[in-house]
Amino acid sequence: MSKTEREQADTEWQVEVFYDGQCPLCRREVNLLGRWDRHGRIRATDIADAEFSPQRLGKTMEDLMAEIHGRLPDGQWIVGVEVFRRLYAAVGLGPLVFLSRAPVISHGLELAYRVFARNRLRLTGRCSADACRTS
Repeated sequence: MSKTEREQADTEWQVEVFYDGQCPLCRREVNLLGRWDRHGRIRATDIADAEFSPQRLGKTMEDLMAEIHGRLPDGQWIVGVEVFRRLYAAVGLGPLVFLSRAPVISHGLELAYRVFARNRLRLTGRCSADACRTS
């Protein structure tokens, strides 16, 4: 791909996802979406990368680790299930996204994601004394 093609593709992205590259499930999902993203519509930023700085985005690492974040080309931030909807729409799965907005399905997805996000470190075997406090 030439520099001009890369620059053009770079302006056509639809959603940037900020994901935890140390989370095996998160990494697997981003890799899968990357394979499906034939038009360069998704940007993926690994928040676990040593060079990543949440402060440049006006965020904290705690915010970004608490739930998945996305950013749209206009700078708008999105979080949680809406990030997944935008990612799946970007790779051409619009009918699935449409279905996910049905009230009962939407509420179920939101609840399931909140439970997963709250327990993600424990579920992926990455608990430490600081990361997974027991209540």
